[in-house]
Amino acid sequence: VLRPPALASGVCVPRILIIDDEPGIRFALQRWFTRQGWSVLEAGDGEIGLAQLRESSDEDISRIDVVLCDLHLPTLSGDALHALLRVERPAVVARMILCTGDAVAAAPVGSVIASHPYVLQKPFELSELRTLVQRIVPTHSEPS
Repeated sequence: VLRPPALASGVCVPRILIIDDEPGIRFALQRWFTRQGWSVLEAGDGEIGLAQLRESSDEDISRIDVVLCDLHLPTLSGDALHALLRVERPAVVARMILCTGDAVAAAPVGSVIASHPYVLQKPFELSELRTLVQRIVPTHSEPS
């Protein structure tokens, strides 16, 4: 059961970390998720995203419910981040949505694109993103 942080009012606010090196994409996604009632964290590269994920705990209020991560990032790629988290924080990997401009249908067998259950090919429709988010956090992803 996913338990997002609770506000003083008792209302749970889901939290997403958007890791993408394109500020325009982060801004658009931040606005969309904020409008849906989400708390949004952002990282412009894989190392910053990894640091934020290492600070997030599944047991406390700092929990990150969904990670939306581009695969092509400076300093630490989304592939490398995924590999590190599979060892360090496997529960986080289960809540990751990977996005890429690469052809998802032509992904090599065994690649992270071919093996991860939640992958979006850029450009993607918000309805596609909504569907994946609902699979990860069903009770907190009913955008209007």
